[in-house]
Amino acid sequence: MTTLYENFIDGRFVPADPATAIEVHNPASHVLLARTASATPDEVNAAVDAARRAQPAWERTPAIQRAGHLRAIATKVRQNKERLAEIITREQGKILGLALVEVDFTADYIDYMAEWARRIEGEVLTSDRAGESIFLMRRPIGVTVGILPWNFPFFLIARKMAPALITGNTIVVKPSEETPINAFEFARLVAETELPAGVFNLVGGRGADVGAALCSHPDVGLISFTGSVQTGSTIMQVAGRNLTRVNLELGGKAPAIVLASADLDLAAKAVVDSRIINTGQVCNCAERVYVERAVADEFTEKLRVRMAATRYGDPMVDADLNMGPMVNQIGLDKVAAMVSRAREQGAEVILGGRKADRPAGFHYEPTLITGCTADMEIMRKEIFGPVLPVQVVDSLDEAVALSNDSEYGLTSSIFTQDLNAAMRACRDLRFGETYVNREHFEAMQGFHAGSRKSGIGGADGKHGLYEYTETHVVYMQHG
Repeated sequence: MTTLYENFIDGRFVPADPATAIEVHNPASHVLLARTASATPDEVNAAVDAARRAQPAWERTPAIQRAGHLRAIATKVRQNKERLAEIITREQGKILGLALVEVDFTADYIDYMAEWARRIEGEVLTSDRAGESIFLMRRPIGVTVGILPWNFPFFLIARKMAPALITGNTIVVKPSEETPINAFEFARLVAETELPAGVFNLVGGRGADVGAALCSHPDVGLISFTGSVQTGSTIMQVAGRNLTRVNLELGGKAPAIVLASADLDLAAKAVVDSRIINTGQVCNCAERVYVERAVADEFTEKLRVRMAATRYGDPMVDADLNMGPMVNQIGLDKVAAMVSRAREQGAEVILGGRKADRPAGFHYEPTLITGCTADMEIMRKEIFGPVLPVQVVDSLDEAVALSNDSEYGLTSSIFTQDLNAAMRACRDLRFGETYVNREHFEAMQGFHAGSRKSGIGGADGKHGLYEYTETHVVYMQHG
């Protein structure tokens, strides 16, 4: 019998209505995996209300004790590592090795945020008045909401929950309807710990109803969302009615600049690794390449060889894979349409360019496209699939100008052995992150944030932690 997962509200699981449950299928085989609850408006209100009622006591709990609760959750995650990774692979499609990394990184991230318990700092400011002290303190916002994407669904629970809880907030999490199983399993692990009721709540459902209800709720102080630009824009509009804070990580169109001075083998490996990870379904993936003309042919051939060697299939059936399927038919059709339009606009597909001929699953062939120009859609819009477009440039200045000519501003990279060129690129690229001579993948102690349509605010490290706080300034006259 197929499992029916229940919402987790105020420390207990709430019986789900089978008639409104969401079916979750394996994107590699289309097999039905489970059914998950879709929260009613009353359940959404109950979850927010539970978080609101639990928050004052949670805020008064010493931060080091809050850290202990987080560490207990991280321990539960590690104890269930293999099972959780298999669930992620089955419902999302990423290869098992990457799913294991995601589970490990999730546990490590929760522990990392727990370490901030003794490091959250305020400030003492100099006053203009005699006998006065000015104190700036950081305090929690209150009830937060985390709306998750489907591409790294398990890790994003931690990225939103851990900084919220360690700073004294409570949270209501809504997983993507594409990949909710892992989140409900996470809630089961939380239920096995001594975390106070109402501090963590989870409700399933679609964004158009459950997500919208959470974002419009007047008792929510912060909405943290990871996903598309279109949805992020809608969330801003809805949140604006209550002047609710938003933290948005949205799309990306990351450029990878390869100069003639680069180690071409290192660059080819890093670019391809950054393109095919999670089947290209990562917001900070290398989405477009600008290669200097002097090495364009040589480098393109190295890309072709590496892309051609990419093994793909069903991660639960086939061994030694580099990538799995795309998450759904919509994503598959979008990628196929973008490649078709690139051909029509004059680009040349030198590898792949087709939906894979497999009996089941949303598989697309690893694809390399050359002859691209700056006006082509394939160089301007987010692909979110295993397709790598390449444009030839004549200088670093041209590459930087083309990179910056984008509505996105999340990540970027440059490959060169010329220190001056690397430093110029870091100075001139208008992106939240720049990777030099390495693949695109951020660190938990950094600050993952973008500009333009890539989002508002950021995550990770000290600066991501403080996104979940507001300031309180005290003016103390003491003689």
